[in-house]
Amino acid sequence: MQRVVQSLSDILANLKPLTVDWQDPTAIRVIEKLKSLPISDNYTLDDLGRVLDSDFEDGLLICRLFLGLSKDQFTSSLVEVLGDAGAGKSRFKRDRAGFLSGLAALGLADAMVAEVKRQLHWSDTLVERLRSGRGSAISGQRRGRGLEDFAEELVRQIFGTNFASRSNFTGARGLVAKCDIAIPSMNDPRIVIESKAYGATGSKMTDVIGDIEKIISAKRSDTAFLFVTDGLSWRQRQSDLRKIVAYQNNGDITRIYTLANSDQLVADLTTLKAEMGIE
Repeated sequence: MQRVVQSLSDILANLKPLTVDWQDPTAIRVIEKLKSLPISDNYTLDDLGRVLDSDFEDGLLICRLFLGLSKDQFTSSLVEVLGDAGAGKSRFKRDRAGFLSGLAALGLADAMVAEVKRQLHWSDTLVERLRSGRGSAISGQRRGRGLEDFAEELVRQIFGTNFASRSNFTGARGLVAKCDIAIPSMNDPRIVIESKAYGATGSKMTDVIGDIEKIISAKRSDTAFLFVTDGLSWRQRQSDLRKIVAYQNNGDITRIYTLANSDQLVADLTTLKAEMGIE
């Protein structure tokens, strides 16, 4: 092979967009099934059942599309209404009526009617692209920021303005790590709080675990580390949540909170304020 010397401008001049077809065999099948779906003013449980009968996995995907939910969101919501006996094909075969009633409870029938009866506008395709692209990212950011704001408001009730937020704190041996809230300041804090909403961003759960581990490594052993989280999707990622619980059991995390036990968070913050003599 002849030796050549390339330049950045040469490479840039020859770049072309990578155009791919997004439709795989599953997408092609589902599109055909959607096109053949009869239009109705009132979808029954039998209608919902027929969506699942020919191919259960394709049928679940169609249900998710009508409801506008991600796989994790859909599975978590369905498990919530069906209980802990599962939400897969075996559950559908074992308890068809109960499974279909669960889908109905999620509003699937109404969502189907709304979609098939909707009058389309030329902008609808572009709006959907906006929703699935930028809109999905914004939704994740808002979920995460909403949980952070929730924790910050409770901290403000107890400590007033005597805290710092969304920055890097300095802990033991000068080590630095990012946290959402440090009390009373980011310089050698007595309390650090981290908030992580499941699915808040595109970050992998390994990144969430990594952020927690960085806080644990950086903080002083006598610094209280409070972790706030929420989201039904944790039920589908219990192995990751189990790692976080193990850190709490080992004393690396003082306590884990969700929105449902905000009263406990307020009580613990009040206790820590008194015990640590924080003004």
